Order: sequence, then C-alpha cells, then structure tokens
Amino acid sequence: MITTLAFALVGLTAVLAVFGVVTTALGRPVGRAHTLAVGGVEALLVLQAVLAALRVAGGARPPETETFLIYLLVSVCVLPIGLQFAKADETRWGGTVVAVTAVATGVAVLRLLGLWGGASG
Repeated sequence: MITTLAFALVGLTAVLAVFGVVTTALGRPVGRAHTLAVGGVEALLVLQAVLAALRVAGGARPPETETFLIYLLVSVCVLPIGLQFAKADETRWGGTVVAVTAVATGVAVLRLLGLWGGASG
C-alpha cells in the first residue's frame, strides 16, 4: 500500500460522493462527467491494488492477509458496479448510487490502511 495514494483515494471518493449528491439535488441523471470521474478514481484504485498485491506477493504480510486481499478486490469492484446501476437508472437518483458506492469504496480503502498498518516484510 502507498499511504499517500490511499489518503488521496479517500479524498477523491469523498469528492465523488459530493458530486453524486449535488447532481441528484440538481435533478440530473448520470452522464459523461460521472463516467469520467469514476474512471479516474478507478484507475488510481487499480494502481493501488496492483502495487499492494505485488507487495504481498513479495513477502509483506498484513496480520489478516486474506481479509486484506478481499478488501483489495472489493475496493476495485464497487465503483464500476455502482456506475452500471446508476446508468441503468435514468432518473435523478443515479447520482445517489454513485455517491453511496463512492463512500463504500472510501471506507474499504480506509480499512485497507488499517489492515496494512501491521504488515511485515
């Protein structure tokens, strides 16, 4: 895990959540801006996941390695799945779906940081 990148991801998921709530409040459905925002955050999540997986493969061992790897997978999967659900909903509430999945992703990244804190190797 790269701690700086993880904290940046928590901040970016918070901004994404606010963006989703604002577009819901304005009555706008999910559009290109949502897709680009989720794509940018997702690219950084994939980078973080690859780097963390390489560190684990290289011998770094969080105290709960299996749990860590599951959270790593979840952190990468939640936003794209949420975006697909949001796009399927052509009403204003798609932005709320993006917001909720952004918050869930941010929580997963925070949990990863907590688990990584005890990593050895």
